[in-house]
Amino acid sequence: MKNIYETLGSTYVVVMGMLSVPLSEPAFAASSADRPNVLFIAADDLRNDLHCLGNKEVLTPHLDALAGSGRLFTHAYCQQAVCNPSRASLMTGRRPDTLRIWDLPTHFRDRVPDVVTLPQHFKNHGYFTQNIGKIYHNWRQKLHGDPDSWSVPAVMHFAPHGSDKPKVKGELPPNLAKDPKCECMDVPDDAYFDGRIGNFAIQALRERKTGGQPFFLAIGFWKPHSPFNAPKKYWDLYNRSQLSPPPNPDWPKNSPRIAWHNSREIVGSPQARKLTHEAVMEIRHGYLAAISYFDAQVGRVLDELESLRLRENTIVVFWSDHGYHLGEHSLWAKTSNFELDAQVPLIISSPKMHKPGVKTDSLAELLDLYPTLADLCNLPKPKGTEGVSLVPVLENPTVIVKKAAYTQHPRPAYFKGEPDAMGRSVRTDRFRYTEWRDFKTGELKAAELYDHQKDPLETVNVVSDPSMVEVIAECRSLYRIGYDK
Repeated sequence: MKNIYETLGSTYVVVMGMLSVPLSEPAFAASSADRPNVLFIAADDLRNDLHCLGNKEVLTPHLDALAGSGRLFTHAYCQQAVCNPSRASLMTGRRPDTLRIWDLPTHFRDRVPDVVTLPQHFKNHGYFTQNIGKIYHNWRQKLHGDPDSWSVPAVMHFAPHGSDKPKVKGELPPNLAKDPKCECMDVPDDAYFDGRIGNFAIQALRERKTGGQPFFLAIGFWKPHSPFNAPKKYWDLYNRSQLSPPPNPDWPKNSPRIAWHNSREIVGSPQARKLTHEAVMEIRHGYLAAISYFDAQVGRVLDELESLRLRENTIVVFWSDHGYHLGEHSLWAKTSNFELDAQVPLIISSPKMHKPGVKTDSLAELLDLYPTLADLCNLPKPKGTEGVSLVPVLENPTVIVKKAAYTQHPRPAYFKGEPDAMGRSVRTDRFRYTEWRDFKTGELKAAELYDHQKDPLETVNVVSDPSMVEVIAECRSLYRIGYDK
């Protein structure tokens, strides 16, 4: 059965819930021979925890293979460690302070209604743009995603994470997990969101094979965000008794309490539960299972790209919106400025790049993706973006394109109205320096400094060490406009 939709002035045919090629081409169409396609793959709440990044416990064979064909950025950072501000920043190329978005409910169109987003820039220059899964923040906003960004309406992008319930024919099998944040059922991959997103992505690629336009296909997986409910076969990949507990479970020595948060996503609020060792290890197990689950879906999509012979003219990008704590620093989930929350996995694989498979330690930020992709696809330089192109690093992994990366977070972590304070963090190649200031007056409340050469787990705040005076001065000199209040 076919339904006709009138969307953005063009007519589309919907078959089995997916939108196919537009019946009328855009005015500025460009052939795929002139400009490469973009496969834009996102994860949700994935910290810098891939096997190829040094975590030998996690199994991510498909992302490891992607890293082997591209450039893996070992020091990439989000602009704020919570979904909406991070994704709004990446997709507009603007910092949270520029957008004035630091919370979950505010849609970026409410702040900058005429901003041209990353996919919108591609759409405006002849690309077919499509969104499957979570790319923009979901379900709190009146505007569902961002229709202006896409050639066809987005699918599977707008819902709370709690609605990702297993759907199967017949009776559900028993849940073998014990913790309320975990679920372990012997169900197929497409019982949950990410398996179905993988199915839709494969179908979309097949449609684009004969679409006649270069495409920007954004695939947003919902995992490993809680609840940790991967199908049982992914739990079975791991032996919980052999998994490591948090290596640094204690609060960092000399660190100000303003840097802490209540971990409400996992422990609840205001009645916070105390996690037993068994609960800690089950959650860590579930997080790894969720990573392997969505990694399998990424593999399916990349295999289809290859089988359709689209890979040779497609740039593949993989990113996560922010990192995550699993009991380190006494914290769970996100909303801090610590390295575990700020650092993200980032892989760019371009068919014509130099030295594929060689990692880079060059600093990068998620908002750099907008100018980078425009550069790689020979599009006009976007206006108003605040990142830099990472193309020089794709050409030479030793090149340094920026001296620092910036992450920030308010306090309270989930505020109403205006926050009381803002913590702004500068990450250089060696140090992380953070200042917490009163949001209205700019008065300095507290500061942190971590030496990653000596203390990569950020266990000791050395901001009061007399030998660090020059380091602090240098970090403060690197603060961008909006960070030096």
